Amino acid sequence: MTDHSAQNNPQPYNNAEAQPSTTRPVVQLDSPYASTRGSITSKQLPPFDEAIIHKYNRSGPRYTSYPTALEFSPIPEGLETKILENRETRAPLSLYFHIPFCRHLCYYCACNKIITKKNSDSGDYLQYLIAEIKHKRRLLSAPEDSSNPVVKQLHLGGGTPTFLRDEEMVQLWEFLQTQFDFLPEDEGDYSIEIDPRELSGDTLKVLRNLGFNRISLGVQDLDEAVQIAVNRVHSAELIENVLTEARELGFHSINIDLIYGLPHQTPDTLEKTVRRIIEMSPDRLSVFNYAHLPERFKAQRQIKDEDLPSAADKLAMLGNTINTLTEGGYQYIGIDHFAKPDDELSIAQREGKLHRNFQGYTIMGDCDLLGFGVSSISQIANANTRYILQNDTDLEAYQANINAAQNNPMLMPAVKYIKTSIKDRLREYVIMNLLCHDYIDFKDVNQKFGIDAITYFIDEIQQLGEMQADRLIDMDAAGIRVLPRGRLLGRNVAMVFDEYLDKKHKNRFSKVI
Repeated sequence: MTDHSAQNNPQPYNNAEAQPSTTRPVVQLDSPYASTRGSITSKQLPPFDEAIIHKYNRSGPRYTSYPTALEFSPIPEGLETKILENRETRAPLSLYFHIPFCRHLCYYCACNKIITKKNSDSGDYLQYLIAEIKHKRRLLSAPEDSSNPVVKQLHLGGGTPTFLRDEEMVQLWEFLQTQFDFLPEDEGDYSIEIDPRELSGDTLKVLRNLGFNRISLGVQDLDEAVQIAVNRVHSAELIENVLTEARELGFHSINIDLIYGLPHQTPDTLEKTVRRIIEMSPDRLSVFNYAHLPERFKAQRQIKDEDLPSAADKLAMLGNTINTLTEGGYQYIGIDHFAKPDDELSIAQREGKLHRNFQGYTIMGDCDLLGFGVSSISQIANANTRYILQNDTDLEAYQANINAAQNNPMLMPAVKYIKTSIKDRLREYVIMNLLCHDYIDFKDVNQKFGIDAITYFIDEIQQLGEMQADRLIDMDAAGIRVLPRGRLLGRNVAMVFDEYLDKKHKNRFSKVI
């Protein structure tokens, strides 16, 4: 391989003898990934082009990490301990808690969940969470100016996090305050996923008083026939009441999840749902594609193939939804996500400061992600290496690991891991900037990784030629830019830079559209 490193580069990518730098990338004030003059127009979408979508609609990852989770391998005993002990103390933390319990089975769901109506299950599980927090916390050092590790972001996902009773949520939150230093709520991001059917009269008030400032509601569809078909029935009025109460309580941001491609959905019925949701005015929306994989997910076997919309109707639903949300003033962030122009996600994207991890798009890109609970994932950076760790996905096995750790401090809950190389970090940087900012700047890449990007990625650049001819992207000596016409297919552009995809996992993912 030709060495394109500059002699004075602090991170010479091609010099195998050099030690990786411990310096974390810092977004420059004059970021090459900022939109021109902060305009939102460069982040909007042109009219929907069905022919282009059909041409490029192939299977591909969502890139909440790179390498993706398919690269996990069994973790050696003692490695998680070393990773946490050697974590950079000045990096703030993002905490994730997986609450797997649901009272009702939603037939479309592919999440790691446990269906139960036993309230005692949550109390038992909470004790395991607390034990895991203690076990990991003893390995974490605090920065010089703090007595505890600093938390900048927290998210509860599931399952149904509000399966926890209000008093259990208070218990978890108050225990966390003894283990970590949380940034004030106007500086931190503290969020929770909510099933609007599973709220007590005081739950939102309890959450807000604790310090949660963002909520995400799983709505999926407002049409009754669709709701019955997927076993998730609730009224539009219930959703509206939850949003009204959340605003009155002062939650900073409200997200709503929708799904297209569900049984009995039609372009017309989904259009009515989207317009009603726009009237409710959430700050963010996630519009997911339903991937029907009954051979992998048992719950989906309750959905009849003949009740699903045709591929043509699904494409029409997506096109209508994009056009309706764009006309309604929402900025397309990427993949499935939309946000109001004044939302933090939209602002971060226009300023070139948006990031992506296992929680999706985030403004907290400087955080290490520390996961707790069954199936939870952590992402910890040490110098130019990132470790991705996952706890056991089976509840009994997870609990057995936590119990065993009480007698052997070297035992940790993670059972799988990925150790990224500097080469992985380079490709991750390219992929994430394409997905977050629709651009990769060659000069920026050269400076950060000590390569000549055009020479290093010459094969990938040649592969992108057809996309350039179709006006999905534009390439020149400065970099690669995803054009408005190509933004829906940003994952296709990113996939070109994925070294693992065609070699090992060509058909393991859902389609990009």
